[in-house]
Amino acid sequence: MTKKITQLSRLAAAISVTTLVGCGGGATTDTDINIVDTTQPVTDWELVWSDDFDGTSIDDSKWTHEVNCAGGGNNESQCYTDSDANSYVADGALHIVALPAEEGAEKPYTSARLVTQYKADFKYGRFEMRAKLPSGQGSWPAFWMMPTDSVYGGWPRSGEIDIMEAVNLKAMDADGNPEANIHGTLHYGSEWPNNKYSGKAYKLPDGSNPADDFHTYAVEWQEGEIRWYMDDYLYATQRKSTVRYNSKGEATGLAHRGWYTEYFDQTSGELQNYYTNAPFDQEFFMILNLAVGGDWPSNVNELGIDAEAFAEGQTYEIDYVHVYQCSTNPDTGKGCETVRPGYASTDDALVEGEAPIPSPPSSGVAQNLTIFGGTTNPNWPAWDCCGGSTPTIIDDVEKGDVYEFSIGATPTVMGFVSRSTFITDPDGQATPFDGAPMVETGSVKFDLKVTSLPSDASAAWLFKIESSEGSTAVEFPLSTGYVGPNESAGDTPEEGVWETYEFPLSMLDEAGLDVSAIDVIMVFPAWGAGDGATYRMANVEISAESNYPELVIFEDATNPNWPMWDCCGGSTPTEEMDDDAHGLTAEFRIGAEPTVMGFTTRSLDGGGDTPFDATALADGGLLQFDMRVVSLPNDASAAWLFKVESNGASTAIELPITESVEGEAPFEGEWQTYTFPIADLQAGGLDISAIDVIMVFPAWGAGEGAAYRIDNMKLYHPDAGAAAGLTLFADTAADMWSVWDCCGGSTPTIEADDDAHGDVAEFRIGGTPTVMGFLADEEVSFDASALLTTGAVRFEMKVTSMPADSTAPWLFKIESTGAATAVELPLSESLEGVDPVAGEWQTYTFPLQTLSDLGLDVSDINVVMVFPAWGQGDGAVYRIDNAEIAAQ
Repeated sequence: MTKKITQLSRLAAAISVTTLVGCGGGATTDTDINIVDTTQPVTDWELVWSDDFDGTSIDDSKWTHEVNCAGGGNNESQCYTDSDANSYVADGALHIVALPAEEGAEKPYTSARLVTQYKADFKYGRFEMRAKLPSGQGSWPAFWMMPTDSVYGGWPRSGEIDIMEAVNLKAMDADGNPEANIHGTLHYGSEWPNNKYSGKAYKLPDGSNPADDFHTYAVEWQEGEIRWYMDDYLYATQRKSTVRYNSKGEATGLAHRGWYTEYFDQTSGELQNYYTNAPFDQEFFMILNLAVGGDWPSNVNELGIDAEAFAEGQTYEIDYVHVYQCSTNPDTGKGCETVRPGYASTDDALVEGEAPIPSPPSSGVAQNLTIFGGTTNPNWPAWDCCGGSTPTIIDDVEKGDVYEFSIGATPTVMGFVSRSTFITDPDGQATPFDGAPMVETGSVKFDLKVTSLPSDASAAWLFKIESSEGSTAVEFPLSTGYVGPNESAGDTPEEGVWETYEFPLSMLDEAGLDVSAIDVIMVFPAWGAGDGATYRMANVEISAESNYPELVIFEDATNPNWPMWDCCGGSTPTEEMDDDAHGLTAEFRIGAEPTVMGFTTRSLDGGGDTPFDATALADGGLLQFDMRVVSLPNDASAAWLFKVESNGASTAIELPITESVEGEAPFEGEWQTYTFPIADLQAGGLDISAIDVIMVFPAWGAGEGAAYRIDNMKLYHPDAGAAAGLTLFADTAADMWSVWDCCGGSTPTIEADDDAHGDVAEFRIGGTPTVMGFLADEEVSFDASALLTTGAVRFEMKVTSMPADSTAPWLFKIESTGAATAVELPLSESLEGVDPVAGEWQTYTFPLQTLSDLGLDVSDINVVMVFPAWGQGDGAVYRIDNAEIAAQ
């Protein structure tokens, strides 16, 4: 009832939340729907409070009159009184009457509002009223509840439950039909004016009007859920929000978007959002009132107030108010649910709320931000701080759509902002930018053209950037970031010419900016000197070359950590040669036994137990593969499905393959590509932080006879730039690295080998025990963190002379600075799994992830060694070429 400003008719599209089972199971809801005959009393509801209005007066032990002319906080047109003319009991009913006020009164109407606060306060239960509602443009009867004590703060942080409201009954709606809706609503969230609400309207199916007869209105309120009824038909359900967590326990979104509240954390003292039963977990009291006019009724239907409708008074007639407690579990209110099929579906009764979606955890990977690239970013509107103008998008001959800023006599600064106070686009939300992952490589970049210099043409132009609501800020002359051929560019941009500017985040960080929460970027002539300036901006972004993780599951060969897999049919998928374009592919064949097939990394299924964290791919990443159906199943109409599971099947999503970006069904004989955005999988409920099974198969039980091949299956980001690697040796040693003999006193040499290898590094071991390889200079090391999931240490080696002890094992060893961490492995534990053979070049590959798992600090590599076991190398001569730390 409080501060309602628009008619409630909002139902946003919702995500269907399902619990998915493992292989072959499909999707099923986790709700056990009990069909209850609402015409029969539910025996577990116990009447604990009632007023049947059978006496001759209002019972002041149950009700208190509010007396005021405050307008209900909604600009209403009545004064509430305790006059018998406005509220009385007669004929077994409470009558609340809205009447014209006497001439000269403070408000044009009088009415009544009765409350039970401190006389009847309840947490959980069934709250029921039987009433006949008033009608007419401007009428606003309500049966609602407010918190007895606002423990979470001012309205609506502590909540509001509107059991029944109706406005303007029988007045004509926009289609010329008499208004007949009733509404059930919750109010919650941040303090006004940033409050949120959600609810649903309902009309009787027979077309009758609530103002013509008595009807029953009720809510059933239990822990975490509230349901609305008219004449015992459940028409709306609202629930607390359910946060979705990943395998690391980090919030990644909402499995159900419902209510929430905002209040001060008792430890930090900061305002935080809470996705719990709050605020609807405290005692509330009941309210009965009849308002006249106000922001809502006066702005819908026939508008305003129909004085004739109130000339003789409008009456809200209440037969009874009953409160029931669920005797099964009065502490939670659960166990007495009066539900029906569809009550938990967003396609039917379940209402999606307005809780803000938690920000996903930082991936640690630089995520580029486009603030303006020809179209408006609703989260980062263009902004005039103080001059009262509105920056506009115009068509520039050279750049297309650009933003134009104009400064008048009032001093101001201008730019782009991402603070909730300044975001007016309904699709926008405050999204401060976390530049921490790209602080060493990222920059703020933009193009600028001044079309008119300020009246004071010598005015200095400035660049300013702020973070965390202005808690940190830095300001530079604009010329500091100038990128272009004019080395003598001064503080004043050249008029009529597009110029490019770039401000490295590392510079901003060193100057004191908190780069993890950037929320304002400004470009302007010095304060008070900008009158007359007009300038345009384009290509505004904060970006760096992104290094995204990538997982190749099958591309010409099986990833040993992700083997091919037949869940339940007993077959062993095979590698088969296909055409020249695809080479070796994964082939799956389904027999009579129902099964699903694909790739798994679960150790129980033969995989490497290396779930893939795709969090960094949530924005723009793809899961993609090629497939060719060799033979369709016997049931050629069988649907083909795609399914992904994570974290031991704790979450999963299953989709028809036709819901891929391409939207095509498989057909026999041709290779087809299928693409699924990672963001869509996450939105569907998948925890993308621990993906461990990927399946492609005909529908369970319908696949017999199917044979199909898969190639080029990977999870990646199309914008990924190759992570910078390090070539330790290719014809010569890397800069600031040397070819090295640890302890034998020799100097490895560069020798010419065959045409394929050219100059190579040659190592010779004598009688003194030693190890050999490549060593970084003092205070030099290589950070391979960006290559962790995709990179490897790789080299080619040829033994020209085996050691005198031919049984000596050959070893690979890698260390971080000062040998703080180190890993040593036999060469035979490389991906190739081979020992050296005299006279032959052989390749050895050691994945960085494996080395990291064994304890190596991959961010600080400074020694890479290859050698026969210590003390057993006498006589060995060997050559190494194409040694690198790079993406596989």
